[in-house]
Amino acid sequence: MQNTVRKPKLLSTKTIAKVGILSAIAYVLMFISVPLPIFPSFLKIDLSDIPAIFGGMSLGPMAGLAIVIIKNFLQGITATTTGGVGEFANIVIGGSYVLIICFFYKKLKNTNGVIIGGLLGIVTMTIMGCIMNYYIMMPLYATVYGMPLDAIIQMGTVLNPKVTDLFTFVIWMIAPFNILKALIMTIVTLPLFKKVEKVLTK
Repeated sequence: MQNTVRKPKLLSTKTIAKVGILSAIAYVLMFISVPLPIFPSFLKIDLSDIPAIFGGMSLGPMAGLAIVIIKNFLQGITATTTGGVGEFANIVIGGSYVLIICFFYKKLKNTNGVIIGGLLGIVTMTIMGCIMNYYIMMPLYATVYGMPLDAIIQMGTVLNPKVTDLFTFVIWMIAPFNILKALIMTIVTLPLFKKVEKVLTK
């Protein structure tokens, strides 16, 4: 008689409950963010996507994405400081990282899956961050706050003289920020994913 591992159904009661709990934890973690002096003040490092990563590893990549969406929805209706711009960016950019790392982990089910998924997630998150910020987020941020793009670019120029326009702002500010954030999330995930998965799949 073969032992079978029951995969959690995305819409089962237990899965929905776990997604809800992890979303609440992620929502709380969004309030714990750290600005870094090498980036403009509105770019802050937080670990709120970590619960989504663990949820996606144990319950499936789409559950991880659901956690990203829910925690940003909660933030958007209760405590947004960006008029929803930051929350939308987090869903698209952070969500892309969560999907990639969880997908490769579910395929390989080992540390290599986390490492490969994390590295590809870093690349994906960085590319998505650059594209989204150049074409959508920065212009939208300027519209919501009424702050000219030149003023935002100037914030980058003060930190790095290589920043002279929106394109160089994205290259020298947005790209390094997303690389650093994704790298930190990968490093935090590596020693913990097995322990957390065992808890969540019980």
